[in-house]
Amino acid sequence: MPDSAIHTHGTILENRSPVLYRVELPNGKIILAHLSKRLADEQAVFPTGGRVLLELSPYDFDTARILGGCGA
Repeated sequence: MPDSAIHTHGTILENRSPVLYRVELPNGKIILAHLSKRLADEQAVFPTGGRVLLELSPYDFDTARILGGCGA
């Protein structure tokens, strides 16, 4: 059975490109996060300070996939 992905929330710190963001995790760690394929196709944009739902691999805690926005 493959290891499950880790889901958490983060806060957008900086927009690095149309699909790449610097995001702060709840524990204070800063990572790079990219838009999921669906969000990239929709050309989603998240503002600085916005909260997003993230998916991290259990093998790499330095990058994540943005699955969508979440409430404050």
